[in-house]
Amino acid sequence: MLEKGWNPSLTYDTLKKDLVDIHPTTSSFKIMLYKARHHEKRCMQDSFKYAKERCDKSHEPLDFKVGDLVLVSTLNFDNIKVQKKLKYSFSGPFMIKALHGPNSVQLELTGELINKHPTFPVSLIKHYS
Repeated sequence: MLEKGWNPSLTYDTLKKDLVDIHPTTSSFKIMLYKARHHEKRCMQDSFKYAKERCDKSHEPLDFKVGDLVLVSTLNFDNIKVQKKLKYSFSGPFMIKALHGPNSVQLELTGELINKHPTFPVSLIKHYS
């Protein structure tokens, strides 16, 4: 139903604020739904806040600039003609040609990686020192 654009409303949404009590439990049911909805919103906000704090604590913005020398992880490369356990973890150094936002860089590839796509996520590169 959601893929066709129809969004079903919850019972809370259909109850009017000036609802006349038909049965004695109707008002308590309405109050219970309101409290449950409020509690759910508060729990979601706390969860998002906690997740953001954990993420911000362990992640630092990477400071790559055009012209820096970096190493590329060879974890996902299958075309390197060396046995897997003898393969180096990183290949390079390669120079950064362009930055594509904060999460990807374009490199000038040489050697055995020249046929690879030159754009890599920053999680697969590290500074060459």
